Amino acid sequence: MTTLTFDASTEPALSGRHLTVRLGESAVLSGVHVEVRPGEVVALLGPSGAGKSTLLRVLAGELAPSGGVVRLGPSEVTAQPLWRRARAGLGYLPQTPSVLFDLTVADNLRTFARLCGAAELEPGERLARVGLEPKLLGLRARELSGGERRRLELLRVLLPRPKVMLLDEPLGGLDPGLAERVGRVLREEADRGAAVLVADHRVVETLGFADRAALLLDGRIELWASPAEFLDHPAVQARYLG
Repeated sequence: MTTLTFDASTEPALSGRHLTVRLGESAVLSGVHVEVRPGEVVALLGPSGAGKSTLLRVLAGELAPSGGVVRLGPSEVTAQPLWRRARAGLGYLPQTPSVLFDLTVADNLRTFARLCGAAELEPGERLARVGLEPKLLGLRARELSGGERRRLELLRVLLPRPKVMLLDEPLGGLDPGLAERVGRVLREEADRGAAVLVADHRVVETLGFADRAALLLDGRIELWASPAEFLDHPAVQARYLG
């Protein structure tokens, strides 16, 4: 089992080098380099179909790359499955649903807490952190709205306090106020030392809590920039937002 030990000043918590994914004759990712350090939020931005979800799946261990290397801290984990990376301190929020639909919200939280060995807290305390009402505790997960389910899925990721967080569209289905609240939660996780990589289509909101931003186009990272520089960069205007 991989043990994560990081030197925040020198060593990325998560890195991918020369990552390539080919589907038949098409390259979904082409030699991508990415890294996230403890204490920072990196925004992975780009149009639909650029390869953002594919990159997160490779980093999480859900999809094997055609080439390249993935590391958690100093340890290479390219061949390790998602569950081993999770035990090593990685939390992953996919786009696809990741709650237990037939269980109540309260039972979802209790089940996930027991599975990951998280400290016992009242379920209502957990809900409040992401703006969910205690009245939802008795509802089955399938009865939640899309935005409510998304925040429950985020709580699932947060329960073990992962060292690395990969989040695919965490702001999906949220109104602006709730998106800002979730952004604050993710910023808090980075401030406690987690490395956070977020892919989302809500550019302005995501940049609002990020330290760095990467522009992914056609399976390649074309730009690294600060949030302040990202929106006005000519490449972003010409090939993404424009």
